[in-house]
Amino acid sequence: MRMKRSAEMEFADKVVWITGASSGIGEALAYGFSTKGARLILSSRNESELLRVKQNCKGAPEKSVILPFDLERTGAMPDIATKGIAAFGAIDILVNNGGISQRSLVRDTVMDVDERIMRINYLGQVALTKAVLPHMIEKQSGHIVVVSSIMGVMATPLRSAYCASKHALHGFFDALRAEVWKDNISVTIVCPASIKTGISINALTGSGQQHGKMDPRQAAGMPPDVCAEQIIHAVKKGREQLVIGPPIKHVVLLKRFAPGLFSMIIRRAKVT
Repeated sequence: MRMKRSAEMEFADKVVWITGASSGIGEALAYGFSTKGARLILSSRNESELLRVKQNCKGAPEKSVILPFDLERTGAMPDIATKGIAAFGAIDILVNNGGISQRSLVRDTVMDVDERIMRINYLGQVALTKAVLPHMIEKQSGHIVVVSSIMGVMATPLRSAYCASKHALHGFFDALRAEVWKDNISVTIVCPASIKTGISINALTGSGQQHGKMDPRQAAGMPPDVCAEQIIHAVKKGREQLVIGPPIKHVVLLKRFAPGLFSMIIRRAKVT
């Protein structure tokens, strides 16, 4: 009888490129993949924090490199992708995790904020994926992971642009999955909810300023390392979509099968 391959064997020496790797879920994914023997490309805008994460990874130092860049600069993605591929000669798994949230009513949000959130959360991910995709098609293998949000399958007040950007990711990457399965490329969309990260602190207000406050639900949320392990397991299993957070799964079902009731509930929900 053949022995079942462990997660460590599955990811040993695989090249995993993680955006938004300087904090939160991205940082936890870096540590999780590192312990499983993967080679890492760590990206975000914050070079000093990327260096900290790199130093804290369990794998050998030569198994991790940092590649700082700004997701808003979509035109730079072909050059960024070239640098990423050159780091280890291949990209096996691309984790589109970088992003920014929002805390403002539609009526109070200037268009610059809507546009910036769409550039970072949607267009930046699409541009990087398009730049890496020819490489994956050429080698006839690859896995693209998209860290969306529970707001990609539902919506609440104070998150209009954020929800729009996450819904857009689902449309794009569901279509991509249907196109590239024949090239042995998988697509996994992850929908986390209430993970204990600084996403609410860094969220944009209606004027574009930093929100600067920790949401109570975020503070009491799932630890990022637990979330990361679930994502890594879903990647190993080739899952198409993963909703993280058991209570939230019931809300998703309610939205799908009883949308009128969901709408009544969400109007009265205490959203911060």
